[in-house]
Amino acid sequence: MSADRFVVHLPVRVRDVAAAKRFARTITRALSFFENIEVAGTTVSAEDNQGVRHWVFCDQPLDGGRRCARDADHDGPCRPR
Repeated sequence: MSADRFVVHLPVRVRDVAAAKRFARTITRALSFFENIEVAGTTVSAEDNQGVRHWVFCDQPLDGGRRCARDADHDGPCRPR
């Protein structure tokens, strides 16, 4: 049987979606040593429109089972961390 999964919502006050993504990247990477942090699944949304989420990381599959660790809207080729 698989364990239940829950999402922790941590509201922060920032000026725009770009600032929210920067904050999310910083906090996610800082906590990534915890095995239960799903870095690739990090999204941000407006408080009053939480159904519209913006991906923070690209997470495209790469050779060897790895995934792209660059920003979701990066230019150029994908690359692992």
